[in-house]
Amino acid sequence: MNKASLVASVVALLSATAASATDIKFALDWKFEGPAAPYLMAMDRGYYEEEGLNVSIDTGSGSLEAIPRVGSGTYQLGFADINSLIKFRDQDSDVPVQAIMMVYDAPPFAIVGRKSLGVMEPADLEGKTLGAPATDGAFAQWPAFVEANNIDASQVTIENVGFPVREPMLAQGDVDAITGFSFSSYINLKSKGVDADDISVMLMSDYGLKLYGNAIIVNPTFAEENPEAVTAFLRATIRGWRDTIADPEAAVEYVMAHNSIARKEVELERLIMSIDDNILTDAVIANGMGDIDPERMREAIDQIGIAYNFNNKPDVDDIFTDAFLPSAEERMLQ
Repeated sequence: MNKASLVASVVALLSATAASATDIKFALDWKFEGPAAPYLMAMDRGYYEEEGLNVSIDTGSGSLEAIPRVGSGTYQLGFADINSLIKFRDQDSDVPVQAIMMVYDAPPFAIVGRKSLGVMEPADLEGKTLGAPATDGAFAQWPAFVEANNIDASQVTIENVGFPVREPMLAQGDVDAITGFSFSSYINLKSKGVDADDISVMLMSDYGLKLYGNAIIVNPTFAEENPEAVTAFLRATIRGWRDTIADPEAAVEYVMAHNSIARKEVELERLIMSIDDNILTDAVIANGMGDIDPERMREAIDQIGIAYNFNNKPDVDDIFTDAFLPSAEERMLQ
């Protein structure tokens, strides 16, 4: 075979391989910030490509947005709050979107206060003002947090605040505490000039809530037609998380490559917080990433019912399936 024929054969082989790759559009919950690093790394380093996948990743504007995106089939997979998925399945039982891999084994839902304003523990909220956007995912868990910690909710003033002014209001002392995602509100407060030693972060998972956090979800039709591709996506994603945990500073560079206005030191801190608080729980360290405890999920669904009236309360199997997870050995992170 002469050189021209060899080059033509290689080009033809590469073209055939690209043509046979399974296309996957993946919807994130938020912007390209620190916690997006594992997915961007898996894409840019070719982990998805090695699994026979052609993956594109889009940002989102909230942890609920990916659910209708995936449910409609516009996106094959997404990253969404599983508690929002539970409510979605209760309301739209004809669209059986399921979670297939748990990512935030401990959700980032938090009450964030300032010690100088007297907020360090749940009981300190009585007699104080809590700033909370009405549609905030963390605020949705407030009734369960109140019940779990025996807070007299009548003694807490709830002020409906917008997302853009939430942290500034706490920084200025206009409210005493806020609801939010721990790794976002904490970092945003520091950027507003609040000393780190003055910030108290109460992760709801440390104060009686059984809830899980964000998970990877899949379109049911795509999953039925492409089960091996779904598992391949999860395997490459776990590889991305494993490498990210091993070297967060290297991983955050992939965020910087996709977000020109991000600040490396901020996104690195956000990423490390998410790893420490939400990813590497005792259960994940022992059992690997991705699976759930069915009994804990049942308790989580019951806790959601404290503030939400179910029409057709879903079962655990309606919400989560482990059918696409790689083996336990492949899911170990350390």
